[in-house]
Amino acid sequence: MFFSGIGDEAGVSLDDQIRAHRELGWKHIEVRNVDGVNLTDLSDEAFEEAADRLSSAGIAVSCFASQLCNWSRPITRHADIDRQELARALPRMRELGCRFIRVMSYPNAGWPEEKWRGEALARLKGLVWMAEEADVVLVHENCDGWGAQGHEQTLELLEQVGSENLKLLWDTGNPVAYGQDPWDYYEAVRQHVVYVHIMDAVMENGEVRYTFPGEGDGRVRDVVRDLLKHGYEGGFSIEPHMKAIVHEDREAAGGAYEVYVEYGQRFMRLVEQVR
Repeated sequence: MFFSGIGDEAGVSLDDQIRAHRELGWKHIEVRNVDGVNLTDLSDEAFEEAADRLSSAGIAVSCFASQLCNWSRPITRHADIDRQELARALPRMRELGCRFIRVMSYPNAGWPEEKWRGEALARLKGLVWMAEEADVVLVHENCDGWGAQGHEQTLELLEQVGSENLKLLWDTGNPVAYGQDPWDYYEAVRQHVVYVHIMDAVMENGEVRYTFPGEGDGRVRDVVRDLLKHGYEGGFSIEPHMKAIVHEDREAAGGAYEVYVEYGQRFMRLVEQVR
C-alpha cells in the first residue's frame, strides 16, 4: 500500500506539487495538469522537463489522471479525441514506468439509454485494445459516464469489455455527490478495485460540501479498513476538492497547498487508526 495524490490540487506548478509530496514524505504522485495543461497535452519538450524533475525528486507517477471519456467529453464528441489522447499517453506512461491511466465512460447528451450504453461500450473496447497492446491498465472511475451510474452498470461494463486491462478506480466521495449509497456501491465492485481516490463530502441543502477525510458521508474509514483487511496493496490517492476543483475551473490558489498537505497528513493518521 502506498500514498499518492492528484498534485494539481496542491499547486498549479509541478514544483509546488513535488514540494507538497516531499513534505508529506510520499514517493508517488498522480499527475493531471502541469501549469494548467494535462500531462498528455504537454509539448514533448515540456513533458521531458517534467519527467526529469519528477525523477530528480525521486517521485514516481502512480496514475495518469487523463481526460479520457471524462466529464468534459459527452458521448456526442468524436471518438478519435480519446483514441488520439491515449496514443499520446502510452509512450509517456512507458517512459515514466506508469501502468494506470484514469478513464470514465462519457456523460450522456440526450441520447436514449441503449444507444448511449452501446456507444460507450464500443469506445471503451477500442481503448482497452490499445491498452492491451501497450500493457497498461485503464482504471474506470465511478464519476461520470454510463458505467458510473451504479454498480450494475459498472459490473456490466467490466463484463462486456472482458479484459484484465480494464479495472476500477474507486472514488470515495463521488457517491455522495451523485446521490448513491457509498457502501453498497463499493461493496458490490470491491473485488475489481485496483486504485483509490480519497475524497469525502456531505450534501447540504442540495449542494456538495467537501470535507477532510473521514468527516463526510463517503464511508472513507470503512472503505480503507475493508480494503486493507482484504489485502489491498495499491495506491490511496488524495483528491481533496477543498480548495481546487479542476472540472469547475477552480485551480489551486491561496491556501490550497496548506490544505493539501494537511489533508494528506490527516489521511495518513486515519490509515494508522483503522489498521
